[in-house]
Amino acid sequence: MTWAAVLFDLDGTLVDTTELILRCYRHTMTTHLGRALPDELWVARMGTPLREQLKEFARDPEEAARMAETYSSYQRTIHDDMMKAFPGAVEVVHALKAKGSAVGVVTSRQTPMAERALARAGLDGVMDVLVGADDVVKAKPDPEPVLMALERLGLAGQEARALFVGDSPFDIRAGRGAGTRTAAVLWGPFPHDALRAEKPDHFVTRPEELLELTP
Repeated sequence: MTWAAVLFDLDGTLVDTTELILRCYRHTMTTHLGRALPDELWVARMGTPLREQLKEFARDPEEAARMAETYSSYQRTIHDDMMKAFPGAVEVVHALKAKGSAVGVVTSRQTPMAERALARAGLDGVMDVLVGADDVVKAKPDPEPVLMALERLGLAGQEARALFVGDSPFDIRAGRGAGTRTAAVLWGPFPHDALRAEKPDHFVTRPEELLELTP
């Protein structure tokens, strides 16, 4: 049996952007707060929308908006040089599609930057669906973006035949809330214990292991 759909988180799952993200965070904190803060504070919220993350550091919504502009502007200058696909990830996406599964991305990035990352990774035009933070009212860990992706694929009501793959606790929570099966990848920045607490259906240590999973 094959999955009706396999949906992926983007950062930390398909593309290796941890150092890119942390560099943008450090730059933003130094610019607005005058000092760098511990990386752990940012890593703990990776996988949620940028504005939501920045609320934890800003004194008011206006400062959060300025921080977001600083972060995004800086990211655009270094993004392509610092981003790459995880080894085997692109090949696995193509293999899943060849087996008859729809493939897609559900990300907390804004759609234009998600498209840029996919193109840089060699997945331009490959995904059957892309849902970004700007497409939804409630982003991950809410299940809305996962459900939207399935609806766009014509698979509403078939959540149990879909697999959601991600590296963060927020991904697993979103997939479980939507009713899909979930796979937690162990090559992202989150510790195993944080992922295990969300009770994913599967753990995978290499992208190729996703090809062995069945509904």
